[in-house]
Amino acid sequence: MAEYICSFNKDTLIIKPPKKSPVLLRMVLLVLAMVCGVYICSICIKQSNTHTNTNFDLEVIERPCYNYGIDKSQIPYLHYPKPETFSRAECTCSPVRLFVIISMQRSGSGWFETLLNSHINVSSNGEIFSIKGRRDNVSSILNTLDRVYNLDWFSSASKNHCSAAVGFKWMLNQGLMEHHNEIVEYFNSRGVSLIFLFRRNLLRRMVSVLANSYDRYAKLLNGTHKSHVHSREEAETLSRYKPTINSTSLIDDFKEMELTSAKALEHFHSTRHIILYYEDLIKNLTKLIEVQEFLRLPVMKLTSRQVKIHNGPLSEHIKNWDDVNRTLQGTAYESFLDADY
Repeated sequence: MAEYICSFNKDTLIIKPPKKSPVLLRMVLLVLAMVCGVYICSICIKQSNTHTNTNFDLEVIERPCYNYGIDKSQIPYLHYPKPETFSRAECTCSPVRLFVIISMQRSGSGWFETLLNSHINVSSNGEIFSIKGRRDNVSSILNTLDRVYNLDWFSSASKNHCSAAVGFKWMLNQGLMEHHNEIVEYFNSRGVSLIFLFRRNLLRRMVSVLANSYDRYAKLLNGTHKSHVHSREEAETLSRYKPTINSTSLIDDFKEMELTSAKALEHFHSTRHIILYYEDLIKNLTKLIEVQEFLRLPVMKLTSRQVKIHNGPLSEHIKNWDDVNRTLQGTAYESFLDADY
């Protein structure tokens, strides 16, 4: 050890430690780094296993649709359907208004519906309760209504994605009157708007009903029954049939029709509704603007390809005209004899 002893002076001795090998230090650091690395990796693997085995129930909260510029009184009538059968995509937050056309057969409801469906934003799905199974009971009726108003009802009139108004036709004799209490409650809770469409001239309606009933079996148009036509030739063919009207019960029949309409208005008076008459629509097409405003739609020109079947005086369309004329003369229904449009 003599070589490690240095003398600075006579009185002081300094002993220098031996130099450590640089290779040894590097080996020690490498081992420590490896141990730390293994430890860190084991911790990460444990955490990964913990996350893999843990089940999280994640609930996606969608931002509700709301139009801040809308009149607050209209909010109950605005809906944002979420169909089960398709996605509304960019129209998800486009509001939809719900409506129903309430009428009686041969009162112009088919023609009126084609007018509504000519609007780019309207889907009116026809006479869906003409099929008895859909109106067997209240449950089947409400389930059908849910499908229609949720945009899950498909017909040739469906414009589902960006419809601004969706509805259908409902005749008074298709379960509507029998279950009116539950249906009124449904309409009010869902904010459904009602469009009543009646016909003032009940005699013309009767002629149309009888002629249409006859054609169901006669099938005058090349063996095909058509309730509505799109050409003047087809209309003339169907109008050649002249029904015979029971003049004995005629006035009572008129009273029963009027009573049915009055009961419907009474049953559904608490709903949001509008009352229209076929004759008014025929004579004044600006009435269609009122309908569009009632449904809060952008006003457009509405068109229909349907052609009216029975034109001209009723004397040309009733086989026993003289009997009918004598029966109604001097009564409250005398005006039906002369009316034309």
